[in-house]
Amino acid sequence: MNARRPLTGIAALSVAALVLAACGGGDDTTDTDAGAGATDAGAEATDAGAEATDAAAGGGDFAEGTTMAELAEAGSIRVGTKFDQPLFGLANLEGTPEGFDVEIAKIIAGELGIDEGSIEWVETPSAIREEVIETDQVDMVVATYTINDERRERITFAGPYYEAGQTLMVRAGEESEITGPEALSDESIRVCSVEGSTPSENIREYLASDDQLTLFSTYQECVDSLDNNQVDVVTTDNVILLGFVSQSDGAYAIAGETFTEEPYGVGIEKGDVEFCEFINETLAAAEEAGTYVEAWNATAGAIEGSEEPTLPEPDPCS
Repeated sequence: MNARRPLTGIAALSVAALVLAACGGGDDTTDTDAGAGATDAGAEATDAGAEATDAAAGGGDFAEGTTMAELAEAGSIRVGTKFDQPLFGLANLEGTPEGFDVEIAKIIAGELGIDEGSIEWVETPSAIREEVIETDQVDMVVATYTINDERRERITFAGPYYEAGQTLMVRAGEESEITGPEALSDESIRVCSVEGSTPSENIREYLASDDQLTLFSTYQECVDSLDNNQVDVVTTDNVILLGFVSQSDGAYAIAGETFTEEPYGVGIEKGDVEFCEFINETLAAAEEAGTYVEAWNATAGAIEGSEEPTLPEPDPCS
């Protein structure tokens, strides 16, 4: 309907020109100027209508047919994230996730003109992150999602936006006995991690037997098992474990230093290079504006032991 409004304006101007021509009398120059003005105004109205149509088709400033244009026009976005990880993605009492991953997703959505109330949060455990992207259940995944070559075979990563490192969490007082992954060569030590996660694969090289390893779908299940003495170690990225330690009232402790590098990326549909580049540009702008660090300080940076990050250099989009 909006595209027709300039045409109505043109019709009105044309009628006005005809009336002036019929009633004008002796000043031909005035009549000619009036007609030319009406024609120019009509042309401008047509151009404005065309621009409005192009903008609507392209989702604002985004090229027509891109993911950005489609999301901007829809005014909403579906984001896969964790619901069980303090500081990065933890559901509050209303069921809405909070944390650094969540804030990163909000920054990206905001650049698309989508407010946080129009974000649909989809709980996405580690084991199904590729699946929810491939089956179009989400538009992107921001879920402590380590970039690696195996995952790149199925999806495209933007980022990284943060680099973590794997470590161990034990019951308080036991960190003097389990000082790092090398201690796990003792086959009596029981270890827990999450299905489909990079840490669950990394830790295997340190174990005397695969029988030592228990895998759950969420890290909270691992933490519960540690609390119940069913396992002795929970392993994942340091910042995730710091979140659990911070909420444990001294019950848990970090054992040793980090022993891997885990670059977190934003997972999107395989081959969507334009969306990947848009996300990388958005993150770079957020760092320059200070909103990246603000997001960190409001979430993971609020606890003792965390270090303020700088945005890593982005990987090539492919």
